[in-house]
Amino acid sequence: MRCSWLCLALGLVTIAGCRGATSERQVADDTSERQLRSGTVVGFAGDYGSHTWLGIPYAQAPVEGLRWRAPRPPKPWQGRREALALGSPCVQIASPFGGVDGDEGDIVGSEDCLYLNVYAPRLSAEQLPRGGKALPVMVWIHGGGNTIGQGGFYNGGNLAVSQNVIVVTFNYRLGPFGWFRHAALRGEGTSADDRSGNFGTLDIVRALEWVHANASAFGGDPNRVTIFGESAGGVNVFSMLVSPKAKGLFHRAIVQSGGPWTDSAEAGENFADDTPAGHAYSSNELLLKMLIADDKAGDRAAAKAALTRMSPLQVHQYLHDQSGEKILGRYEEQFASGLIEMPKLFREGTVIPREEPMELFARGSGYNQVPVMIGTNRDENKLFMFADRELVRNYFGILPRLRDPEWYDLSAEYLAKMWRATGADQPATILSANGAPAVFNYRFDWDEEPTILGADLGEMLGAAHAFEIPFIFGHFDLGAEANQIFTEDNLAGREWLSQRMMSYWAEFAYSGDPGRGRDGELPQWPKWAGNTATFVVFDTDAGGGVRTTSGLLTKATVIAAVDNDPRLSDQRQRCRIFQALTTKSRALTPEEYVTAGRQGCAEYPLEGL
Repeated sequence: MRCSWLCLALGLVTIAGCRGATSERQVADDTSERQLRSGTVVGFAGDYGSHTWLGIPYAQAPVEGLRWRAPRPPKPWQGRREALALGSPCVQIASPFGGVDGDEGDIVGSEDCLYLNVYAPRLSAEQLPRGGKALPVMVWIHGGGNTIGQGGFYNGGNLAVSQNVIVVTFNYRLGPFGWFRHAALRGEGTSADDRSGNFGTLDIVRALEWVHANASAFGGDPNRVTIFGESAGGVNVFSMLVSPKAKGLFHRAIVQSGGPWTDSAEAGENFADDTPAGHAYSSNELLLKMLIADDKAGDRAAAKAALTRMSPLQVHQYLHDQSGEKILGRYEEQFASGLIEMPKLFREGTVIPREEPMELFARGSGYNQVPVMIGTNRDENKLFMFADRELVRNYFGILPRLRDPEWYDLSAEYLAKMWRATGADQPATILSANGAPAVFNYRFDWDEEPTILGADLGEMLGAAHAFEIPFIFGHFDLGAEANQIFTEDNLAGREWLSQRMMSYWAEFAYSGDPGRGRDGELPQWPKWAGNTATFVVFDTDAGGGVRTTSGLLTKATVIAAVDNDPRLSDQRQRCRIFQALTTKSRALTPEEYVTAGRQGCAEYPLEGL
């Protein structure tokens, strides 16, 4: 299905770097030959003066007996392996958000998908920096709700060359292939890691192990590894901060529009009517859906009875007999985006501790204490709101118009403030007070999108979710349709801001402190502390420039602001905001919605507003 520019604008959540890491096969460059632990590899002369290596296996293919098992190190190969094309993306539902080729809604990708890509300054093997001159390594963890996307979208060539660093991107298992717990999979001969259900998390750990073992082959320093990720990638960065499996494998962490969000082991496995209750798409609930879909039961009760008659071995075999397409087909897809509803990142006690991440941070122990950079975008939720037909009319597929511009901006403002409070300010405050060597906070404000066919994208999208990614990678070539967002009119400002953001990110990778950037000439980025709450705002000169400001947002202060906002004329309007904070974010539970604010919202049922 061909996607309009409108669709591709939304797709910035994951395509902020596509086309650079092309799937077309390149010509090998002999000067890029490197000796890895698994064998010899050769790449090609990539964009921006880089050397690029694509599709290097960092683990064995997690297929057949290795499905739902912890990743195993890759097997060595003989001769010279050409790393000239991307490896397959992991199994997912095709959508404009994921950027994987295929008609929207199709099942695409492969379970054989554990590949990574490396970008480095273009040097011969003899010119590689060694010892104290080795370059920092920046490992990018892609977003996409942990159910869509691939590392191959992100071209690290400009970041690597302009900032003199090594950039690594990679795939990790997604959706139910990445996170799935069931007793029938915990049979004899399985390890604690195998039994955890956190396979996607373990893939990230395995990729970091690969980097630690092979960074020096590219001129990288295995003792200066920075992990950075956006959205679900930022959530995964938080998981690395708390995972004992990742200890010592990274030395700085950057969270872009993420949050310390995990699920309990019980949510991942129990039936929805168990105590404690499982998620509606837990492994046992999924099994019931499979049995009904396969005509082995007529309804949920019959499926549950049938499941009790199956032995663990039979359940194990039944799960493994299911194709990837059948497994994904049992999940609920969210707003045609390819994202699916399911529990992920289980607090099971081996890969991820049983305590909530924020509890570990507050305790000041039990997490990997490294310098942290953390931030959000000013208009995060406008990306998702833009796709909501209740908020945006779309005439003829190319003429979007806001139904109620004032309400659109107001609800977007509070959703973004709550995301900032729970995903950035509160974690930053707790980390900075409890053992993190240094914490730095930012907000991204760029909103200079053009007006196209009367649609003011600066208003409709603004500084939306994921829009900072092209600035971090210094790569704005997103294809002919999406490139309409990046125009000649905003080119100078974009490049100016991108150069500064890349400089800060790279200096953090070098020293653990973004300071004044790589050249020491940018404004000083101060450390975050809850009592001062000073952070950097990123914008062009026209928008106020790169500057520092102060202000601490918490869940409580955002709720209080809703209570006291004169733009909200009555309690019903306030409860509409609380409804959005309940249904469109993880900020409020349905129980908290009822008592939210001074008056509560019991009078306005959550589903009835």
